Order: sequence, then C-alpha cells, then structure tokens
Amino acid sequence: MKIKYNLKKKDGKARYGVLDTNYGSFETPMFMPVGTKATVKSLTPDELKDMKCGIVLANTYHLWLRPGPEIINRCGGLHKFMNYDGPILTDSGGFQVFSLAKNKEKDITEEGVHFKSHIDGKDLFLTPEESIHIQNLLDSDIAMSFDECPPFPVTYDYMKKSVDRTLRWAARGKAVHSNPNQSLFGIVQGGEFEDLREYSCKETVKMDFDGYSIGGTSVGEDKDTMYKMIDYGVRYLPEDKVRYLMGVGDPIDILEGVERGIDIFDCVLPTRIARHGQAFTRTGKINFNNAKYKEDLGPVEEGCDCYTCRNYSRAYIRHLITTDEMLGGRLLSIHNIRYLVKLVEEIREAIKNDSFIEYKEEFIKKYDNKEKKQ
Repeated sequence: MKIKYNLKKKDGKARYGVLDTNYGSFETPMFMPVGTKATVKSLTPDELKDMKCGIVLANTYHLWLRPGPEIINRCGGLHKFMNYDGPILTDSGGFQVFSLAKNKEKDITEEGVHFKSHIDGKDLFLTPEESIHIQNLLDSDIAMSFDECPPFPVTYDYMKKSVDRTLRWAARGKAVHSNPNQSLFGIVQGGEFEDLREYSCKETVKMDFDGYSIGGTSVGEDKDTMYKMIDYGVRYLPEDKVRYLMGVGDPIDILEGVERGIDIFDCVLPTRIARHGQAFTRTGKINFNNAKYKEDLGPVEEGCDCYTCRNYSRAYIRHLITTDEMLGGRLLSIHNIRYLVKLVEEIREAIKNDSFIEYKEEFIKKYDNKEKKQ
C-alpha cells in the first residue's frame, strides 16, 4: 500500500501525526538515520530497532553504482537485502549527482545530468526517469523525485530556471513511477526566494504526490536563511500529507523545523560526528579526544537509555576513540542516533500536551551549540 499520514494534533504549527506504512505505523515528528549504502554505518538492524528507529534512508546514487539495483531486486528488494523489516526511504541521488557535476551550465541539461563517478571517474548520465526506475527496483517504501539541488547562493534567474526544470522533471518521474506499493514524494525548491518557494510549492502540490519534501537547505546558507526557506516552503503544503526536511539533524534545527510544521528529518550527522569521537548531550556536543574524560567513569550522558550509556563509561569510550578502535565510533553512533530519536519522542509528547514552545525554549537554554573543548 501507499503510506498514509494521519494528522492527530497540532500545537501552533507543530504537528503530531501517525504514518501508516507496509511495515507498521510510526509516529511523527520522526528522525530517520541514514543508511547510505544500505547500512547505517557500523550498526545492525536489531540495534536500530533497540534505538526505536522507524524509517531508514538509503541512497539511490550509491546503490546504482554498487552493487546495482538489479542485484538488489533479485535479492528481494532493499528490505531483504539489508535485513531491515521497517520502512525505507530512498533519496533520488540528486544531491550527490549535482555535487559531482563540475560545470553546471553544461552538465545539467533538460534531459538529465552528466557527471563522473566518484569511484572510477566513469562518465555517467542520470535522468528523472532512470532515478525513478532505480528506486522502483530497490523497492523502497518511499521514493523521491529527481530534482536539481542548486548551491547557495545563486541568482534569482538561475533559481527560477532551476525550479522550472525541477517541476518538469517531477512530472516526468511521476509519469513513469510504476511500483504500486511505493509512495512517491515531490520536492519543493526555490532557494531563499519567497515567491519561488511559493511557486514551486503550489505547482508541486498540483501533481498530487504522496508526500512533500523541502529541498535546498543545509547547502551553505546561515541558520536564519535556512529557517526562512522552511517557512516559505511549508506554508503552501497540504495538511493531510507528510512533510519532510531533507538533510537536517542538528538538535536545534530539528526543533526549529518542527515549530514550522515539519514531520520527518534525516541526516548523516549523528554517525559522522561519532566516528570523530563526538557525542550529543543535552548541554551540547562533547569531544572524547579531550583528556578530561580519561578517568571519567560516568556514562556519555546521565539518564540516557541507550545501549552505550547503559553499559560503558566515558573513560572506556575515550580509550577506544584515542586508540582508533572501531567500537568507539559504533558506541557513539548508537548513543547519537538514540539521542535524536529520544528528542523527537519528547517533542511528540510536548505537542500532545500543548507545551511544545515551552519544551523548545527549555531545551535551548541548556544546549550549547559550541563543542566543549575544556
């Protein structure tokens, strides 16, 4: 079946809802861990379940190159291939493709995008139709439209042409989407330009996708600009469809997104910073490369219910990080993902209790965005 979003409660613009999928029902707001190559780096599906994860994201571009969508399809699709019996979202590959396209004026054409493989330099060409075909074969629960992801900043004229092309690509992709059990999301673009966000939003909604995503954020803009982009993009989206903010995983950004009406988020941030010895806490990020943790027998964070905090000390994790043992990054990945999943759990409760703004303000008072160096 297609996914179905049920809006249950609002607190201002913040939304609490339930997403019905082929693999069960999941509450929103939700944070989705990123499994780029059909794996959340170093973690097993059972560990993701223990962290109470719902949807997991995988990447079309990377799986297209290795091992190939046909192989995954013969294995029974992504769920069986990676042994994950929860819902899976595949992004279109657009972000990776556009970062690899060197000359935007020449490499991005009406038909698709010319670029070189990051693996062996081979010439590649990806179209909206091919992106959807790959995702159909991967058999994810949610597929994403192939869009142009412009850098920041660009001129108004460039962005207008980009938005128009993304709309044409969205229509082409929707026309060939053929997996009856897979939902297809449209993507709203427009950069920091309010009228272009409105235009992109209204035209995308006319195509009647199963859900909608705010694209083109976290590409180099400052925080105030990013929040305006979300405001401009979400304003014209239907209430009865899920809203997805792509590539956002900072705790404060999640809170700001929820306040503006976003339902689901994804980001590589929790596992990426874990591999560098960093962990989220309620008072900000901490760095286990610091000597202050050498004899610290406490957990990563007091009161955290994750496997790492239940079983290991800061001193042990610092030992693993500073001796380059892979278990250190694994344990911090478990903590960081559970931290963000727990954050959205608390956000959901606050929305239910009409206390989201109070929760957000209290969280921000305690949270320090600067990594603790002392």
